[in-house]
Amino acid sequence: MNNIIENLRQELIKNSDEKTRISGERFFKEDVKLYGIKSAEVSRISKEHYKAITDKSKENIFGLCKDLWKSGYMEESFVACHWSYNMHKQYEPSDFSIFEIWVNNYVGNWASCDTLCNHTVGTFIEMYPDYLSGLKEWATSSNRWVKRASAVSLIVPARNGKFLPDILEIADILHSDKDDMVQKGYGWMLKAASQAHQQEVFEYVMKNKGTMPRTSLRYAIEKMPSELKALAIAK
Repeated sequence: MNNIIENLRQELIKNSDEKTRISGERFFKEDVKLYGIKSAEVSRISKEHYKAITDKSKENIFGLCKDLWKSGYMEESFVACHWSYNMHKQYEPSDFSIFEIWVNNYVGNWASCDTLCNHTVGTFIEMYPDYLSGLKEWATSSNRWVKRASAVSLIVPARNGKFLPDILEIADILHSDKDDMVQKGYGWMLKAASQAHQQEVFEYVMKNKGTMPRTSLRYAIEKMPSELKALAIAK
């Protein structure tokens, strides 16, 4: 395991660039640890080193992912997200507790949150929808990234027209949250849901627009026709 991680890190360091690191930091309000590598290059390195892993059991891969998450480096978190998603055909219900630990303990910025939740967690929820109740618990967390995770885990299912009642329930829980990262997360979730359920999401927005944060409102109506947008933002 140590050789796998060490080789990966040496490759990340080799491909790092100070200008890219400084530029990347501008996208975040919080402090982030970056090598300074463009996302396409991280993806290439991730695929290359995944192929070199001889033991591709889920237990081993998830163990490697945990080590990568613990480093705090954003690029390593992306690799962990890629590798954990590679295991999606082997997901089983008990894996939810592992993903929950990662979200609670290691996610520290919107990019790592969204990369993990859009794919790994979102796919798990589509496979095991009983765990939507777990996302609703995440929505009540005091951790901003766990709350955001509760919404962005449903982006892909929402686009596919799934789980609308649960999406609106999570939106209700997050509705009054003052955190900008949470507002953007659940606004994005509503925007995704509007692609398959435009009328229902529009009605939700109209019902709640008086108290909905402007950030969430802007995201939620982004994909709607101009006449509906005008109604949604009208005083």
